[in-house]
Amino acid sequence: MEQLFAQARDLAALLIARRHTLAVAESSTGGLISAALLSVPGASAYYLGGAVVYTPRARHRLLDLKREDVRGLKSASEPYAALLAERVRHRFSVTWGIAETGASGPNGNPYGDPAGHSCLAVAGPRPAVQTLATGNSDRAGNMLAFASAALALLHAQVAATD
Repeated sequence: MEQLFAQARDLAALLIARRHTLAVAESSTGGLISAALLSVPGASAYYLGGAVVYTPRARHRLLDLKREDVRGLKSASEPYAALLAERVRHRFSVTWGIAETGASGPNGNPYGDPAGHSCLAVAGPRPAVQTLATGNSDRAGNMLAFASAALALLHAQVAATD
């Protein structure tokens, strides 16, 4: 967790310096991305909200995404992660939306992805998507790895803006 907290501190300084805001939609990280971002004193300057979107019901209730909105999208895919990131960005009216969806383990998900598979997305001035495959079935370890990768992806995109 200390690594996540350190990443969040670096990212927070960048977001505050640029006066940017963000919102989070995460799944298999179970709230670790948000927890890391909120561990920084003064987080309300950049963090406007987030949701653990772990089920289709949560996706509908928290992000107002209906079945027809996700028809044809596999939930642990880059296009699905990009949709979540854009939706959370729009719903919170923030500079950046970040999303994570995957299979933390110890088994794969019902869609055929193995444990250790995660798709990450950033919506905003510099959108990005990334697939991560840890090759590991350690649930807690994967959750930390996914959260760390998400923070790193967002940091890279924010750092590349003016």
